[in-house]
Amino acid sequence: MPKILIVGGGYAGFYTAWKLEKTLRKGEAEVTIVDPLPYMTYQPFLPEVAAGSIEARHSVVSLRRHLKRTRILTGKITGIDHANRSATVTPDVGEPFTETYDQIVVTAGAVSRTFPIPGIADNAIGLKTIEEAVAIRDQLLDNFDKAAMLPAGPERDRLLTVVVVGGGFAGIEVFAELRSFASSLLGKYPNITFEDTHFHLIEAMGRIMPEVSLPTSEWVLKDLAKRGAHVHLDTQVKGAIDGNVELSTGETLPSDLIIWTAGVMANPTVVRGSDLPVEERGRIRTRADLRVGTDEEIVEGAWAAGDVSAVPDLSGGGVGGMCVPNAQHAVRQGKLLAKNITAVLRGEEPKEYFHKNLGAVAGLGLYNGVFQSGKIALKGFVAWLAHRGYHGLAMPTWERKFRVLWGWWNNLWLGRDIVSLSSVQNPRYVFEEFAARPRPAEPEKKGDADTEKAAAR
Repeated sequence: MPKILIVGGGYAGFYTAWKLEKTLRKGEAEVTIVDPLPYMTYQPFLPEVAAGSIEARHSVVSLRRHLKRTRILTGKITGIDHANRSATVTPDVGEPFTETYDQIVVTAGAVSRTFPIPGIADNAIGLKTIEEAVAIRDQLLDNFDKAAMLPAGPERDRLLTVVVVGGGFAGIEVFAELRSFASSLLGKYPNITFEDTHFHLIEAMGRIMPEVSLPTSEWVLKDLAKRGAHVHLDTQVKGAIDGNVELSTGETLPSDLIIWTAGVMANPTVVRGSDLPVEERGRIRTRADLRVGTDEEIVEGAWAAGDVSAVPDLSGGGVGGMCVPNAQHAVRQGKLLAKNITAVLRGEEPKEYFHKNLGAVAGLGLYNGVFQSGKIALKGFVAWLAHRGYHGLAMPTWERKFRVLWGWWNNLWLGRDIVSLSSVQNPRYVFEEFAARPRPAEPEKKGDADTEKAAAR
């Protein structure tokens, strides 16, 4: 029976395995998926998780629960030897081992792309994982609790200052959502005023949200300004040592919460550890039919999709002729990938991937959003409804959809939960503080030692 190995359980990987279970006949192939995490993260929900609008566990999809006929391996692929059709799996516990295959599907996704700016690696946090979104939410809540106990001054200002680096969709969404979240907290902290909170977004280009039209992005800027949020265009971060964000304009912003959303790159662990062809931007070179290779040469038995791959955009709308790294492409590529692999196993020809961008939709906090499709632009409450409607439907599996929709319904009447669980990172702190420990041995007295020596003589 042919073995299909899927590297990565994100959008593209999960959808490939999920659809393969539906297209493959029983016994037609054995499917294995390898990922260090046992779940797929629906990343468009991360800004709402950070703002407390969605329960963290509701925005992830369990691989073991929803992939009924797929073999799940929790570990990292640290090497791909396609010449010998084998891959090295490195689990968290135990020794690395070799997994053989007939067809490999590389869908390892992307990670945050940073630059060697002093202090960023030590003080900033990304927004690519559910753990990061939860940490951002908890830290903002903790900072409000700490600031409420301090008099006005530099330390209080630092705690109530949020800096987001990157003005793309992810940056704008988390920036606007956190601004909305912070405003909603003020009623619970009577000694903190709106003017005490400071939100800054840093963007190196002269505009934000290149996915939408210029008039739409300008509307977003005006809307953020009305809500007391500051956007610094044509500005770069020069340093963030000890949380002091130094800007190219000469300004310094002391902050206790620095969020980095300025770009992504293909998963370097998988790409560098494989013998598959790679293009100049570090992505796996992929054909329009999602097979690895070029128009002139096909790497038999190798497929790629999602953010880790360079797939030609046949619609003509992609940057540099390639599909941009977003969920819209990853989901659709994963679905087609399952059909194409099944077709090849049955001696049929695979189809080329073609998808014209449907538009872009972003949430800007509760009851506010923006939507762009061609020349059509929606703003405000209507766009916010479109945002929730689209992503509510796009969330895979009915079980997950129901949990997300039920959470939104509850929040509508009950409000967002504002409990911080940052202490979960150190769950034993109370137990350790009060746990009884053996008393240290008492030092031996000199007189007793002399007596023992005399007795020994």
